[in-house]
Amino acid sequence: MATLAYSLLVFALLTLSISSAVNSLSLNYYDDTCPHVEYVVANAVKKAMSNDKTVPAALLRMHFHDCFIRSGGPTWKVPKGRKDGRISKASETRQLPAPTFNISQLQQNFAQRGLSLKDLVALSGGHTLGFAHCSSFQNRLHKFNASVDVDPTLQSSFGASLRNICPAHNKVKNAGTTLDSTSTIFDNAYYKLLLQGKSIFSSDQSLLTTPPTKALVSKFAASKQDFDKAFVESMIKMSSIHGSGQEIRLNCKVVN
Repeated sequence: MATLAYSLLVFALLTLSISSAVNSLSLNYYDDTCPHVEYVVANAVKKAMSNDKTVPAALLRMHFHDCFIRSGGPTWKVPKGRKDGRISKASETRQLPAPTFNISQLQQNFAQRGLSLKDLVALSGGHTLGFAHCSSFQNRLHKFNASVDVDPTLQSSFGASLRNICPAHNKVKNAGTTLDSTSTIFDNAYYKLLLQGKSIFSSDQSLLTTPPTKALVSKFAASKQDFDKAFVESMIKMSSIHGSGQEIRLNCKVVN
């Protein structure tokens, strides 16, 4: 399974592919019709999650912002009024970045959406939150390639601890590990651990394989302020991507 934090990035990219054009969005979209929309959304999401129900895309977009703030992350103005599509295509989910992607695959995936290498590195910092199941990083721990069993870029004792958590024939359904040492706090620990050989995903490690992305990792590891600024800029940039939404649903589960 994908992790919570990885799902944030994947979900954000997926919903952008079906979003409405940015010129239809407004920071004040619901001021007249629903002036307490943030409070309403927060309660709706909590209720849906507590009942193990699917949370509508528009609600999650706003709730993600709330989650980042509550965990110590930066704040930004979330444009509202995003329209829903009338058709959901399962094929689009196969275009999302996987935790096993290399840097070329990641760069191509982001570039298709008008996102830069800086956006890629900044948004990957969302991995500072959440939990990873063994299946999402098992490829680094067993039969990595024909020569070695464990990914040699993993710090040795860290790799050994991951193998202990995720044995070759793991049968524990929810086995896994947190994405960094402060997994409930939005900070820059992810980048620091990445430089120490303590990343979780292959896609994380791939950020160190080119000089430009490695330089950004080092920059964000050295300054949470720089990371926060870049993260906000990239989140706002994603909100500006055009799409093909046609309506705001009266019932989130069905088209109007």
